[in-house]
Amino acid sequence: MSGGVDSSVAAALLKEQGYQVCGVTMQTWNGGLTAPLEPRHGCCGPGEEEDIEDAQNVARTLGFPLHVLDMRQEYENEVLDYFRQEYLAGRTPNPCFRCNRRIKFDGLLARSREYGIEFDFFATGHYARIKHDPDSRRYLLKKARDTSKDQSYFLASLSQEQLSHSLFPLGDYTKEAVRKIALELGLKVKNKPDSQDFISGGYQSLFGKTEAGRILDGEGNVLGEHRGISGYTIGQRRGLGIAAREPLYVTAIDAEENTVRVGFRNELYQDSLVAGSLNWIAIDDLKEPARLMARIRSAQNEVPATVTPLGEDMVHVTFSEPQMAITPGQVVVFYRGDTVVGSGIIESTKEE
Repeated sequence: MSGGVDSSVAAALLKEQGYQVCGVTMQTWNGGLTAPLEPRHGCCGPGEEEDIEDAQNVARTLGFPLHVLDMRQEYENEVLDYFRQEYLAGRTPNPCFRCNRRIKFDGLLARSREYGIEFDFFATGHYARIKHDPDSRRYLLKKARDTSKDQSYFLASLSQEQLSHSLFPLGDYTKEAVRKIALELGLKVKNKPDSQDFISGGYQSLFGKTEAGRILDGEGNVLGEHRGISGYTIGQRRGLGIAAREPLYVTAIDAEENTVRVGFRNELYQDSLVAGSLNWIAIDDLKEPARLMARIRSAQNEVPATVTPLGEDMVHVTFSEPQMAITPGQVVVFYRGDTVVGSGIIESTKEE
């Protein structure tokens, strides 16, 4: 339970369905992050105490126990350190994707068992659905009925074992319906805003002082100075501080040279990528090229693509039309209809 309306209503629905419910809430903030005076609400940061209090109020209202578990060290090791390392390597990681696999659906469950909390299923407030396919004998991850709130993209790293004991009670609900249920139940979180950031106030507080470097154009000419590569991502337009005849975008980041390369919008389009760290859900493995739908950002629609295996843990993805700002470190998720086939981490925009 995060202290938000979604996990609160998920718990209420399970209780209504006859489950014996017990809540768990993670402590992830170690107090070491800085934030502006009016930070937007984030998953990790100074607002954690308020979120824990909200979760405790919901548990008291609905009548079930809530345990607050200290996951600060695990979160630091598995999410924050990973996030820092990826950005300093010139890549753009997806912390929610990482957290779901390593912390929420793994480390948190292990810590719960250490505390003597017994359970058959682990439920969250994610908008997604799980179905068991008797033919393949696999657990399938599917999009939420409300595709505008679908979170299957962020869950596409989950294993068969994790999916087999997970529940997503909100998979058939809209956000409007969830808030209405919270209102009817008299939950104080009924109008609580959703988290806006990974880190309250923005992630730059993770890096401290960063090393400035050169901003180059496609021909290697120096156009300006950047404030540290951790502040940039492929496709970024704002904050470059460079005057040009038309808008400039970040097209590449070189960690070894500590340079940021910029160009015009048309230079951002690529028709393929290579992905690794694969996780197949609907199939055991990909043995031959497959025509699937692919999504390279959580807020983007899927597009047709041919996915071709490259050895044991890599695929080459060719899109039906060029895609803007394909970004190493980000996640590509493959779909067939409303079913997640699998996922991978983008390594590059070309086959080596």
